[in-house]
Amino acid sequence: MSGPLSTGDELHAFASRLYPICRSITGGGVRQTLKIVGEQIPLKIHEVRSGTSVFDWEVPLEWNIEDACVLDPDGRRVVDFQAHNLHIVSYSEPVSVSLELAELRSRLHVSNQNPGWIPYRTSYYKRNWGFCLRAHDLQRWRDGIYRVEISSTLATGSLTYGELVLPGASRDEVVIFTHVCHPSLANDNTSGIAIATALGAWLAGRERRYTYRLVFAPGTIGSLCWLKRNENRLARIKHGLVLGLLGDPAPWTYKKSRRGDTRIDAIAEYVISDLDPASRIMDFEPYGYDERQLCSPGFNLPVGRLTRSINGGYPQYHSSADDLTLVRPQALERSLTACRRILEVLEADRRYVNLMPKGEPRLGKRGLYGTVGGQSPAARENAMLWVLNQSDGEHSLLDVSQRAGVGFDTICDAATALESAGLLREVARTRRQNNEATQPKSGRKPVRRTASAAVRGARRAGSKKGERR
Repeated sequence: MSGPLSTGDELHAFASRLYPICRSITGGGVRQTLKIVGEQIPLKIHEVRSGTSVFDWEVPLEWNIEDACVLDPDGRRVVDFQAHNLHIVSYSEPVSVSLELAELRSRLHVSNQNPGWIPYRTSYYKRNWGFCLRAHDLQRWRDGIYRVEISSTLATGSLTYGELVLPGASRDEVVIFTHVCHPSLANDNTSGIAIATALGAWLAGRERRYTYRLVFAPGTIGSLCWLKRNENRLARIKHGLVLGLLGDPAPWTYKKSRRGDTRIDAIAEYVISDLDPASRIMDFEPYGYDERQLCSPGFNLPVGRLTRSINGGYPQYHSSADDLTLVRPQALERSLTACRRILEVLEADRRYVNLMPKGEPRLGKRGLYGTVGGQSPAARENAMLWVLNQSDGEHSLLDVSQRAGVGFDTICDAATALESAGLLREVARTRRQNNEATQPKSGRKPVRRTASAAVRGARRAGSKKGERR
């Protein structure tokens, strides 16, 4: 494994390695990307064969490309895939043909709003071909015969995704998802891939309460494949984040889960608002990235999305202007900090029960309160009073922190001290111990005998006694 990614410069350098690769929803570009990610974290690679039925979708043929160009009447390359991979419409079928410019124009895509940029276009599920170029370049083309060459393949193969599972103390899972299907677009999404990779390496080196599942997959069809293959374990997913667009200079945007009131929603809002008051919170909508599939009504997983700018929300979106100059090292580093902090709060956030709820317990005799009265409680003592008062099994530590206006870390420290003094017990632990107390030591459920069964047993016993007599 390579060294960990932590500084902005390291994250930017990693994104720079990913940037030139021509990725799509299938093919060698995705595998090359996952191989680079695998230098940092031990990914398990999954392949889903072309033609596989995935809910209402089907895994398409695998697409790979070696070269593509348009030659003008003088034989010059006026569109060159080797110069920028956005020049080709993704999933273009192989072509070798000569056309008049008038015939070719319907296959050429430009951005009239930004004539100096190459737009990004795809045609995944309909056989097609085309090129993207700068509008001001097209304006200089003259009439004549143009030669089109596309050296690509569409063949039976597979869709590829990578997965890292980091077991924790609990089987309850946190899923972290990022898309790996876009070609040379830096913010969308080499930034998300870099942050997710760094987050996986960081999680691997620390104790974990939850089990973490990091998924690097093509958008839409990739997440659908993952959902199909993991449908029997989705009940374990208690929290989740979709990561992308995390390198531009805009403030963070958190998009809530479809449910809108999950713990990850509350924690993400708390963290990013604390780190940057300019951060934005948006309600769920069925447009975006893989949260659309994870939060579809048949799954409705507790998954939100963290970005800086949103999809379609910045001028450079899906164009050649989304390059490495748009992605800032400082923005990447701070995005990693935000993701780490969200998971730190998630790991520490618990619900407790006050074991002495009738009145306030006497903290002084336990060494938890000042010995001189007549003055307002210090910050730590105040935090303990809040935790004791709110620990009814319903309020989490984050709930207490927000209601009290006391920092989350201070509330956590207070809860730890109170638990050590025997005044609190974690709700999950209490329920687990109660469940264990009602189970026989063998782990088998006790046999429940009906009254009639007991009577029949007594009669049989009496009958046998009579026979012996």
